[in-house]
Amino acid sequence: QVQLVESGGGLVQAGGSLRLSCTASGRIFTIQYMGWYRQAPGKQRELVARITSGATTTYADSVKGRFTISRDSAKNTVYLQMNSLKAEDAAVYYCNARVFTEYWGQGTQVTVSS
Repeated sequence: QVQLVESGGGLVQAGGSLRLSCTASGRIFTIQYMGWYRQAPGKQRELVARITSGATTTYADSVKGRFTISRDSAKNTVYLQMNSLKAEDAAVYYCNARVFTEYWGQGTQVTVSS
């Protein structure tokens, strides 16, 4: 089993920044990828950003140029630096990792005030 623990969510004003962190622990052999999804009330969960073991990154169009995903492989940790936050970025952000199968964190709330 793999556990994902997220941190860094909170309340920020529009235009501000937050950094989310997610650390994986447990029976980790090879993390194929780690990433972040988000889900706003009444909406489907959507991919925000992902980084593979080969450091290939993928971003949702809505966050390109504002969000940056990075990782510290030695710490099995992935970060999401979120800049220029908008009201529409408010959601519960979930860490996701694939280690033979998919694992999810418990979610961290990001609230953006206008």
